[in-house]
Amino acid sequence: MAAFTLAHLSDPHLPPLPKVRLAELAGKRALGYLNWTRNRHKYHRRDVLDALVSDLRGLRPDHIAVTGDLVNLALEAEFPPSRMWLESVGAADRVTVIPGNHDAYVRTTRHRFTEAWGRYLDGDEAAADGVRFPFLRRRGPLALIGLSTAVPTPPLMATGTLGAAQLEALERLLARLSAEPAFRVLLIHHPLRSDSRLKRLTDARELLALLKRHGVELVLHGHDHVHSTIWIEGPNGAIPAVGVPSASAVAHGRYPDAAYNLFSIERDGAAWRCEQTVRGIDGIDDKLHVDELRRTRLI
Repeated sequence: MAAFTLAHLSDPHLPPLPKVRLAELAGKRALGYLNWTRNRHKYHRRDVLDALVSDLRGLRPDHIAVTGDLVNLALEAEFPPSRMWLESVGAADRVTVIPGNHDAYVRTTRHRFTEAWGRYLDGDEAAADGVRFPFLRRRGPLALIGLSTAVPTPPLMATGTLGAAQLEALERLLARLSAEPAFRVLLIHHPLRSDSRLKRLTDARELLALLKRHGVELVLHGHDHVHSTIWIEGPNGAIPAVGVPSASAVAHGRYPDAAYNLFSIERDGAAWRCEQTVRGIDGIDDKLHVDELRRTRLI
């Protein structure tokens, strides 16, 4: 059987920002808008994002995971374009998306992404009592598990929280999956470890303890806008947790140019084999180039 290929990109922060009405710039949005107009608009470029997605689609992966932050200030006018962008990436049965903190930036539109993205967030089983997370999607040998850490936070904060109900539901789901021969992929926006109190996952300790008990084969996240791989403790050995840069970024400071991950997953006897290929922008001049940056055996 041929290997299953899973592509992973994150944090497109879709540019440009739509026209903003003064009434929308209250509280946290005012600071976010100032940051966008002074800084972030220079680093998030649509031509970069389009070049990356074109390269990804050309490789025809079996499935694509997008780990959040499609929008910037969670303005009403940002959500229809975010849906159109998802449709340009692929059909809802071939693309799985989860939200990031920018997608639930303020309380007034904290749930707007669920309406805008619709079937891209749907699990294979009907949501109980309208609760979407965690959701489960089975694609080939994969069991894709989508979480939401997206909660509104005070100005200058970018933390994420799962909450007790989501953690309890995740434990039940992982306990059920542990008896199946599936390659379990956990999709989450915030990383499981962070050096920043302002950007951390507030209940990371509880999630790490849960994964130590039940395990998954791979964790994919965004949020930090950098290449990263850490190893966390699972019941049968270390679990790779992999982050990726912003899909629309040009290099600035410690942040690299846009990139995405491509995972080749196949059964290897009684075990799994997973190889990671990183593809990204390699030079920004008159023409954008997307090339293979490195290849790594994870499992």
